[in-house]
Amino acid sequence: MKFQILFLSLMLAVSATAQTKREKLRQRVVSMLSAKQNKISYDTVYLSRPEERLTVKLRANVSGNTIETKGKISDTNVSSKLSTDNKATFSIGANYQGIALGIAINPDKMRGRYKDYELNLNAYYNRVCVDASYHESNTLSGDFKSGEDIVHLDRGMIEMKMFNIAGYYIFNHRRFSFPAAFSQSFIQKRSAGSWLAGATFLGGSTKHDGNNDKGIPQIRTYVGNFAIGGGYGYNLVVGKHWLFHLSALPTLIVVNRNNVTINGERRKIGYHFPEMIFNEHLAIVYNINSRFFLAATGVFNISTFHSSQTRVVQNKWRSRACLGIRF
Repeated sequence: MKFQILFLSLMLAVSATAQTKREKLRQRVVSMLSAKQNKISYDTVYLSRPEERLTVKLRANVSGNTIETKGKISDTNVSSKLSTDNKATFSIGANYQGIALGIAINPDKMRGRYKDYELNLNAYYNRVCVDASYHESNTLSGDFKSGEDIVHLDRGMIEMKMFNIAGYYIFNHRRFSFPAAFSQSFIQKRSAGSWLAGATFLGGSTKHDGNNDKGIPQIRTYVGNFAIGGGYGYNLVVGKHWLFHLSALPTLIVVNRNNVTINGERRKIGYHFPEMIFNEHLAIVYNINSRFFLAATGVFNISTFHSSQTRVVQNKWRSRACLGIRF
């Protein structure tokens, strides 16, 4: 009996020690995160942080890609307008003092209807922001026009791989907040705007094996562009509940490595000023109260480049609607 009492006492002591260590570890992690957050300098007249540390968001996301081309092949005017299947996902995410985790499901992917692969990464801070995406698609479809003849290109005939990354620097970061509009980790209390500076890289390829019966040549295009530029963003606060965001960052392509291969003949798509990549954002946030909010956002990356005989415009876009709860 004495042995059992002694053993039980030791087990309780070990358990209490373990709980104490876990609590100390938890407090240390919370303290480190709080210290990291407190290092961020901002004007409290214009910006504030939510009193709650944890934010959970239920989100619906839709994204897609369109490519329009115009040019000449053997003195024949050709053009095309192609679009990928739109990707629709539902996700739940949690943000605790700047540390975010999330999980998403794609109903069409689960049913075997969506075959593309897409990865999006967005990081929004008051001083710097990054948008990155990779899209691998076999679902481009649309019409190809050669002279007066129009041929419909079905899904699976064109293979596309495209990578885009854009980074921005916000000059008025103490009063203007991208996170207030896109991650809701800040609250914009008064209207403010900021000049932006940024750089963009766009790289990838499209490939079509051709169809002799329909008069479609074998075409492979490659794009590799680096661009720099500046723009402006503005957060408009209306009343106590509404926030409207609009920003545009046009960047001028300064490095061009574009080329097209038609029926095995490779041609360089030379640089013709001006060639541009546009990065555009819009958002609407409605704060129901201090804990609940609704938000709708859109991100657009539009590139345009051309030669004496070719013009290509690509639009990669993503829209999102969410319900957020702070704890």
